[in-house]
Amino acid sequence: MSKNGLLDRLKSGEILISDGATGTYLQAKGLEPGGCPEEWNASHPEVVQGMAADYFAAGSDAVETNSFGGSPFMLKKYGHADRVSELNRLAARHARSAAPPGRYVIGSVGPTGEFLEPIGPVSVEEMYEGFVRQVTALAEGGADAICAETMTALEEACLVVRATKERTDLVAMATMTFDKGPRGNFTMMGVTPEDAVRGLLDAGADVVGANCGNGILYMVEIAGEMRRVADAPILIHANAGIPAVRKGQIIYPETPDWMGPHYRALVDAGATFVGGCCGTTPDHIQAIVKALRG
Repeated sequence: MSKNGLLDRLKSGEILISDGATGTYLQAKGLEPGGCPEEWNASHPEVVQGMAADYFAAGSDAVETNSFGGSPFMLKKYGHADRVSELNRLAARHARSAAPPGRYVIGSVGPTGEFLEPIGPVSVEEMYEGFVRQVTALAEGGADAICAETMTALEEACLVVRATKERTDLVAMATMTFDKGPRGNFTMMGVTPEDAVRGLLDAGADVVGANCGNGILYMVEIAGEMRRVADAPILIHANAGIPAVRKGQIIYPETPDWMGPHYRALVDAGATFVGGCCGTTPDHIQAIVKALRG
């Protein structure tokens, strides 16, 4: 029921609010630079559960799971290739355990860090099966949806959508990351926002959008470009600006008080599901809730 309810609410035009950054939160709780966030699902369950609880308490209608790097390809780099099912299942269970009635859990699936043949060594079948392992474990743990996020290659994002639609009954979401150059907005692999929308919807995505890379004002522009060709719900997760290093610490310049009010412009541009990415916190989510709901 909750899976259908999430998509029904989005398709009705209701504006939903998701959560903020996972990495920023875990680093503040002691995750070392270069550490494996997904391993914390097993070793620090109370922190991961607390993260979901804090975002729900801030007003999030949905939170993402701590599984961004939970593919076999990424976990292999940390020596955890044999723990894909375990760590992803735990990620979903932790978020689900903190979810109040009527709130949702979105399984986060990030890039594999690999290139598909013929550019790279990984076949379409290998990458697809890797995503199947991840999304099915997230489904078993209690996720309502899967979100392929921070994607730059359209083919890879479409494989997550395909795995979700073919092997689960979850809502399929996909967001890509764009940079602005002299000729407009493109992912690192040359995909425009318009091409991303068309390709992802053709692959079966229920929700499309953009995340990471830039602050809220840039995302307003991206949302507008997507809405011009999309009749589907649009998900936008904006960074708290472009980070800078000060006295050895990474600082994100967009504060909750500054960032929150700009979410009205993001909604006016066409976004229907909004939240934060790198640098955003529960305080940012509270500011978004205040701006959109009073």
